[in-house]
Amino acid sequence: MPDRNDADYFRLFNEIGILEQLSRAFLEAQLPKGLIAPHFAVLNHLIRVGDGRTPLQLARAFQVPKTSMTHTLAGLEKHGLVKMRPNPDDARSKQVWLQEAGRSVRDAAITGMGPDFAQLRDVVTADDLAQVLPVLERLRKHLDAARD
Repeated sequence: MPDRNDADYFRLFNEIGILEQLSRAFLEAQLPKGLIAPHFAVLNHLIRVGDGRTPLQLARAFQVPKTSMTHTLAGLEKHGLVKMRPNPDDARSKQVWLQEAGRSVRDAAITGMGPDFAQLRDVVTADDLAQVLPVLERLRKHLDAARD
């Protein structure tokens, strides 16, 4: 029989997984036709960490096969949200550069979720967020470091 603490840690991951599925639906309702959550995630990542990442670096950051990331990037490029440029440090690879349209799509999606966020304020207060966000950030940082 699993240790009670183990059951609680599993419950934590289970809740996070369910929240990811539900929040994905909120997010994807705000994205332009043809874009899905992985597209948004790449745009958000490039805004957070900066332009000029290679597809391989992005694949590693998202823990997906390079072919999957290449497919996601092709969709973003098709919509004019990123631009692929030759990598000046390695002629065999490319770098991904965020376009202004990509920033706009990301910002519009976040703004579009405003009504959803307003409804959440009745369930999760600002005080609740102040308590839970540092714990989740600490968990993310630990898990991120442990994968390397």
